[in-house]
Amino acid sequence: MLVYKIVSNIPRILFKPAYDLYERYLLEKVKARGGIPKHVAIIMDGNRRWARKLKKPTWYGHLFGSKKLEEILDWCRELGIKTLTVYAFSTENFNRSPEEVKALMNLFEQKFKGLVKDERVHRYGIRVNVIGRKELLPENVRKAAEEAERVTKRYGNYTLNIALAYGGRSEIVDAIKRIVDDVKEGKITKDDIDEKLLKRYLYVPNMPDPDIVIRTGGEIRISNFLLYQIAYSELFFVDVYFPEFRKIDFLRIIREYQKRERRFGR
Repeated sequence: MLVYKIVSNIPRILFKPAYDLYERYLLEKVKARGGIPKHVAIIMDGNRRWARKLKKPTWYGHLFGSKKLEEILDWCRELGIKTLTVYAFSTENFNRSPEEVKALMNLFEQKFKGLVKDERVHRYGIRVNVIGRKELLPENVRKAAEEAERVTKRYGNYTLNIALAYGGRSEIVDAIKRIVDDVKEGKITKDDIDEKLLKRYLYVPNMPDPDIVIRTGGEIRISNFLLYQIAYSELFFVDVYFPEFRKIDFLRIIREYQKRERRFGR
């Protein structure tokens, strides 16, 4: 207990050299082992609790969460992870206080406009997809999201899927409705319907299934995220709030994933 008190009072900056060294060690280990996932999905949980811990308003947590997402994009690119899907705002999140929803929508609009101008997006060829019921979004947010999609639609080196006004059950329902419409119009028949066809009708047609799903914030549940796509994904739940999620946390997850034997039900 005495040692813990002494260590906890040492300025964190003194640990930085050791932290950086360990981070580089993990990075080299992960790269050398191979078997890097192609698609990582993240439930970005804990922004509000992190803000409350610091006695800050909720928008402060969401702002720093958005900055963390920018870091994670860089981590994925460094490792060659081609697809990142993040859960930004669920259909149920509209039930939060009007003040918080408005602040989040303003942040989304700002970030989408930022993506359009971000030179890294264009330099590295990052395609942006916004998945969810976009018709539920305020017009300014929807237009900003659609502009980010339009400007990046020809890129194919990396993909960033942002789940906004999203629900996994809603996605399946919307896919079924489109299938029914196409059956009625004679474009497909009932006998054509199988798992492969259904994937063509999801928000991002034929998107590769996530290899890994990460949830920050300490909760152990999926919360209606990518229900169809994550049937055989490897799940990782971490206690840290999303703004505190570190590169070493990310690298440890990738390293653990590399150790697992994926059987896909076989």
